[in-house]
Amino acid sequence: MSAPLRLVIFDVDGTLVDSQGDIVAAMGAAFAAVGLPAPKREAVLSIVGLSLDVAVPRLAAGGSAADHALMVQGYKDAYMGLRAQSGVAASSPLYPGALDCLERLHAMPDVLLGIATGKSKRGLDKLIEGHGLEHFFITRQVADFHPSKPHPSMILEAMRETGVAPEHTLMLGDTSYDMEMAAAAGVRGVGVSWGYHPKEQLCRADHLIDDFASLSGLIEEMWSLGA
Repeated sequence: MSAPLRLVIFDVDGTLVDSQGDIVAAMGAAFAAVGLPAPKREAVLSIVGLSLDVAVPRLAAGGSAADHALMVQGYKDAYMGLRAQSGVAASSPLYPGALDCLERLHAMPDVLLGIATGKSKRGLDKLIEGHGLEHFFITRQVADFHPSKPHPSMILEAMRETGVAPEHTLMLGDTSYDMEMAAAAGVRGVGVSWGYHPKEQLCRADHLIDDFASLSGLIEEMWSLGA
């Protein structure tokens, strides 16, 4: 009898790529568009992972709905401009070991890879194309089609698309929203220490890792792959 398929779902910003420079700068431009001072870096990074229509009102709680709409568009415009100036590889570089990890997992016949991100489809497609990652991910869940994290919709749809059961699925991410989303979907959550939320906030994680090499070993141990 063949082994069941396994699904590893990756968050993007703060997990696969470090895009904090452009995120902070774009949010500053969004605030400037409505005449507000830029929020502090720590405040901006605290909302990374949320969809923009949720993140912006959290950062600008006193603003009107019209202001928030302008800010969301201002963020998108600024982010696209920054990315166009420097290119994807420089704008959102892969974290050390990320590509090697993806290649190793992709080579495992029983493992499927997916993405669950607060990015738009356009933004994710550009990032994947810029890094040449098109062949890795069989399912890509984005903010355009789902409620914001930590709602479990992205993970539930990824499992539906791939036919993988919750007990054979895990979510890798750097924020509390990722871990809460995993718990809500009934899958394992693996938190990473190199992202935008401190480890202390990843209390819902089933496991914590400090590098991508540890992820490969953890997955093989949990699922006895290659044994």
